[in-house]
Amino acid sequence: MIVMKFGGTSVESAEAIRRVAAIVRARLDRHPVVVVSAMGKTTNKLLAIAAAAVAGELDRALTLLGELREFHLKEAPGLGGPVTEHFAELEALVRGLAVMGELTPRATDAISALGERLSSLVVAEQFRQEGMDTAHVDSRSVVVTDRRHTQAAPLFGQTNERLSKTIPPLAAKQVVVMGGFIASTEDGVTSTLGRGGSDYTASIVGAGIGAEEIQIWTDVDGILTADPTILPGGHRVKVCSFAEAAELAYFGAKVLHPATVLPAIEKNIPVRILNSRRADSPGTLIVRSPPASTSPIRSIACKKNITLVNIVSTRMLMAHGFLRRIFEVFDRFETPVDMLATSEVSVSLTIDNTSALDAICAELATFADVTVQDAQSIVCMVGENIGASGTVVALAFAALKDVKVRMVSQGASQLNLSLVVDASDLTRAVESLHREFFTNFDPEAFE
Repeated sequence: MIVMKFGGTSVESAEAIRRVAAIVRARLDRHPVVVVSAMGKTTNKLLAIAAAAVAGELDRALTLLGELREFHLKEAPGLGGPVTEHFAELEALVRGLAVMGELTPRATDAISALGERLSSLVVAEQFRQEGMDTAHVDSRSVVVTDRRHTQAAPLFGQTNERLSKTIPPLAAKQVVVMGGFIASTEDGVTSTLGRGGSDYTASIVGAGIGAEEIQIWTDVDGILTADPTILPGGHRVKVCSFAEAAELAYFGAKVLHPATVLPAIEKNIPVRILNSRRADSPGTLIVRSPPASTSPIRSIACKKNITLVNIVSTRMLMAHGFLRRIFEVFDRFETPVDMLATSEVSVSLTIDNTSALDAICAELATFADVTVQDAQSIVCMVGENIGASGTVVALAFAALKDVKVRMVSQGASQLNLSLVVDASDLTRAVESLHREFFTNFDPEAFE
């Protein structure tokens, strides 16, 4: 069995779904289990409908709902009844929100889950029309989570038991189609795995059924040596390690959700990134131990809209507990830290969630001087050879001689070298680093 996950752009229309059907049909001998995201930008539209209802704009919410319903009816011939039923459920939820005037996490899950519930039905029906024997499985019946709505964590014991019992017997004879992102709590309440969670669903399902491979079908040829929105024309990474993929995903590589590789790592299941618009491209293979490469780095990832916080306190010179006091503040305001650099009396760190920044700075100011620099970007060079190479840092700084670097951090894993630069310098920094490390690339590792 293989798991094939298709993102929103891959199932954005009836035409796109027909392309997906052709891809799946070509792999019927591998007993595919198909996991799909919501069609196009459906999740964003659902959340906009909910926001309008809560804001007291019921007429606008119902107008947006009607437009979304018509879109699904148009792209899902033969599914008028089920589509109408799902939107009747959504309308009832929306009217309830307008009365309550509050969008709780539980209600958010109930509404945002509708996208994948619909897309999985639409894809399953299209597969049947294309002549494939297809079974639709509601992911909420097999993926069990805790009660942290909008960011639920899988309960793997129960989930794996349900998956192993349900999916393999169906996949032996039929193409199984499931919605990504959605799940349910132990008491059957709809939950979601967070934005980008369809990738995670594919990995959870793959691990739960012991799949031979997990395929993530998207709209790019795989992992590239640089973010194509910043530097077009990068090289395709043929193969990389789970650890490298996780670092790249965390530091901004959009083709993979950061949590995706975790269940795959545990079960040592290869993950392959593929392009649904260019099905003949071999993509990027992610495995535990890739072949050695002569290149010191695998790829350059970027994170935009970063804020740099500098914390200085000469009063804390050699004092016990300085770092603890700092991180207690960030923990209390539930604000994750991306990068960190320290000295005896100062700490520099980066965050991408600034919703509580004013309150954080006010608390830090009771024992330190705090300055904030917004409009920053992280440039992260990732590769298993970084730790073993004695030249990466020197080459990187030589390449960036004309770029002001605000902060430098090398991860304890020795897999990444990260730099903070002004947002205005991001493109120039990536171009310079890519030219330095990939002008003469290893053809066994890149294309």
